[in-house]
Amino acid sequence: MTVSDREQATAPPPTGDGPVPAVVPRRYGVRPGQAVSLLILAVVAVAALAPGLLSDADPLAADPLHALAPPSAPHWFGTDHLGRDVFSRVVHGAGYSLGIGAAAILFATVLGTVLGALAGLSPRYVDEPLSRLFDVLASFPELLLAMLVISVTGPGAGNVIIAIGLVQLPNYARVIRGQTFVVRRSGYVEQAVTLGLRRPVLVARHVLPNILGPLPVLATIGMGTAIIATSGLSFLGMGPQPPDPEWGSMLAEARNYLRVAWWTVLFPGLSVTLTVVSLTVVGRRLQRRFEGRLP
Repeated sequence: MTVSDREQATAPPPTGDGPVPAVVPRRYGVRPGQAVSLLILAVVAVAALAPGLLSDADPLAADPLHALAPPSAPHWFGTDHLGRDVFSRVVHGAGYSLGIGAAAILFATVLGTVLGALAGLSPRYVDEPLSRLFDVLASFPELLLAMLVISVTGPGAGNVIIAIGLVQLPNYARVIRGQTFVVRRSGYVEQAVTLGLRRPVLVARHVLPNILGPLPVLATIGMGTAIIATSGLSFLGMGPQPPDPEWGSMLAEARNYLRVAWWTVLFPGLSVTLTVVSLTVVGRRLQRRFEGRLP
């Protein structure tokens, strides 16, 4: 260490008369990949909520004279084996895929929160069976468990929602149960119990608001998994039935024409991939912000 370095190291801190070192603020900018993901999700949301803004063609209208036509100006994504416009079907299919995925996540979130909080607040003889139930559900492969549920209830959009919701249930119930254990042992909850606050009021005012923090992160990431499961079940014929333009059912119909009409498979598959990847990117960003790490 040189003399000047020692003098600088032992120098007194600056007083109010001298210059004050500038404090560099922490930046929380959006990275390019995150911006692209948000843009993709915005387009998909518009397609799901208002498909007429993106395509005015009827997704069910068949035109056999123009069957398997390649992408062109009249048909941006080409046509399928029945002459239906693939672009219109992809746009309208967003409502099916996102609607089923969102409903399944809502079902899993509500039921998982109720059961997880019940397990965390109840005595051991109630917590133990519920915990074992979560473990059993989590031990099955997700797609296999969903197929098992649908084989009992039958195909259809409503049954797919229930099946995927049950598959996703352990993820939310376990997290909520752990958060409930932490909150119920906190000082402000113990003080409220000491002051004689009634249990329903205690749960509604102090417990529930403090255990719901991780849910937006879990729901965003779980939405991507739900969309993949929806498309997979539809591909296997267990979801919405043709001619409904769901992305998975579109892939199932187009797989026999892959060699002669690649566009009938590419664009529905690309829609699933981009949507799931974008949801994962946004979910990981939310997770880092929730954990207090830099984005």
